[in-house]
Amino acid sequence: MIRVILALLFAILYLILGIPVLFVEWLIGKRNPHAADISQLRMVQWAFRVILFICGTKVTVIGEENVPTDEPVLYIGNHRSYFDIIITYARCPRLTGYVAKNSMEKVPLLSLWMKRLHCLFIDRENVKEALKTILAGIDNIKHGISMCIFPEGTRNKTPENGLLPFKEGSFKMAEKTGCAIIPMAITNSADILEDHFPKVKATHVILQYGAPIYPNQLEKEEKKHLGAHCQKIIEEMLEEHKKM
Repeated sequence: MIRVILALLFAILYLILGIPVLFVEWLIGKRNPHAADISQLRMVQWAFRVILFICGTKVTVIGEENVPTDEPVLYIGNHRSYFDIIITYARCPRLTGYVAKNSMEKVPLLSLWMKRLHCLFIDRENVKEALKTILAGIDNIKHGISMCIFPEGTRNKTPENGLLPFKEGSFKMAEKTGCAIIPMAITNSADILEDHFPKVKATHVILQYGAPIYPNQLEKEEKKHLGAHCQKIIEEMLEEHKKM
């Protein structure tokens, strides 16, 4: 339990002490929005790395060279733990917004940081509102901001390691902008917390980035079923992890 207490204490203190920092960043953003964005990104990445250290999480990263650093991309991945966000966001080379469930928007301070980092909140029960979120993500990518979405639509709580069907709408941001899709395969992240909640366990996590997928370069059938195509790629990477 000591890891849980320390991680929560650090996160709460960071959010509280970060209030004046957000004000300073707001002032900086008035004159140089990009500088403020990058500064906020690096601060949050540092905080996430500290949390991973406190929790005893070791991350083996494979294929990071597949992530372009000079263009916005759409990250997609399997999702079994809240730590998936912490693990992946800590490694984003450029400004990246995540698509999160709309209930996160109600969390004080955390939602403020998320909005400042171009994260979007989606209501999957409301098709019209969900479409607005996807359109906002498309606009972010057009303005050079990468996006990340977990196409299963929710955290996968099944005991097996299989994936929930990927939602095709999750890929519209890449289809409409032509940006690269970066598939991410994450193994063992649920073993940090969810598999034995509320205990946090020191865990070895594998994070693998697949080769970029450009929708306009795919065969007609692959483009038609883009979600299924990307899901198969992630499933193959997850199978590789079992041999490691």
